[in-house]
Amino acid sequence: MSGNRGCLFNSLLFLIIVFIPLVGHVIETVMVLQDDHSALGMLGWLLLIWLIPFVGPLLYLLFGQRRSRVYFGQPSYVQTPYQQQR
Repeated sequence: MSGNRGCLFNSLLFLIIVFIPLVGHVIETVMVLQDDHSALGMLGWLLLIWLIPFVGPLLYLLFGQRRSRVYFGQPSYVQTPYQQQR
């Protein structure tokens, strides 16, 4: 019985330490590639996300996203006076 608990613990530890952050990095890589950054900016964000494990993705989510906001009840193609013109 105790051997099964160790195996379950190791599997959960693997999921928490390796698999979940890896999936998060892949998701954020797709987010960076979909945003409208310059090539150098995109490369910089990707390096930051992949080389600094927990701080890099957090910094991108806080400061790096360049998506226009869609307000509730409004189609995404309508410009509001609060959105910046590009």
